[in-house]
Amino acid sequence: MRDVRQAIGELIVGGFAGKEIPEDFARLVRERKVGGAILFARNIDGVEQVAGLVAALQALRPERDLWMAIDQEGGRVARLKAPFPELPPMRALGAHGEARARAAGRMLARGLAMLGFHQDYAPVLDVDTNPANPVIGDRAFSDDPARVAALGVALALGLEEGGVASCGKHFPGHGDTSKDSHLELPRLDHDLERLRRVELVPFAAAARAGIASIMTAHVLFPALDPDHPATLSEHVIEPLLRRELGFSGVIVSDDLEMKAVADHYGIEDSAVRAIRAGCDQLLICHQVELQATAYEALIHAVEDGALASARVLEAAARVAAMKARFCRLDARLAALGASWAIG
Repeated sequence: MRDVRQAIGELIVGGFAGKEIPEDFARLVRERKVGGAILFARNIDGVEQVAGLVAALQALRPERDLWMAIDQEGGRVARLKAPFPELPPMRALGAHGEARARAAGRMLARGLAMLGFHQDYAPVLDVDTNPANPVIGDRAFSDDPARVAALGVALALGLEEGGVASCGKHFPGHGDTSKDSHLELPRLDHDLERLRRVELVPFAAAARAGIASIMTAHVLFPALDPDHPATLSEHVIEPLLRRELGFSGVIVSDDLEMKAVADHYGIEDSAVRAIRAGCDQLLICHQVELQATAYEALIHAVEDGALASARVLEAAARVAAMKARFCRLDARLAALGASWAIG
């Protein structure tokens, strides 16, 4: 059970408020109850400050294997500002073609790796088929599935060539929704044939390309599961993403504190459901108390038989493989080439 306890900690990526590390978050990291940290604009006050914060977080674990992640897409979703190189929205970037998208990924990786980050939650692989979508819009490359697939894979491969793990999002597709899952639970009534023809095309391409990770959507797809959003559904992640599309990388939940999930499930329930459904990492981005609660809930679920220890160990093994690839600073710097300057 000791191995399972440590494995469970590696599945949780947590966030916190402020530009310094709160003691309760530091304690979770030291006790290996949280395996990664995600930083937001609320944590950042310039390039030098964030580099120091990342270094301080890493110093909490002597192995320096705390996973460091950020949302740095470009456009309106960019936590790091100038002098960090800022990208335009993916829609504008995509107009310049695949080569530019791949080069942009390498540029992002250069800056992120220098600051100590291991993962960028990008690219957006949603197909922007609903002009009234309140949350995706120009974060998506296009309303054409094939174009989203080509450009998204190009940016993802560019990131990974620079030593930073990519994360395609939001599986199986958030582009046609009319609601923002940060605020409420969106619903898409498309059948599986439509999903295969439109929404799933970029994710299938990402799976074939072998990108490091894919993030789930807090969206209800009644044709797949009438009761639970994709993040928590045993009828979506394993059958569709793993078996049909053949994705073998890490599956990351979107933030379990978003209202699409939090308004319907307690953190204990959502954490267990997400791992059981096939997620390998859980994002819990705001409240440190909820991160601790999720850890304990997963422990109890294994002890009670509600969650198979084999599923936990499988998820932890995928996370460990991703860490082995992207946490080695010497290898990542070598991937960047001769110039270490940001920009």
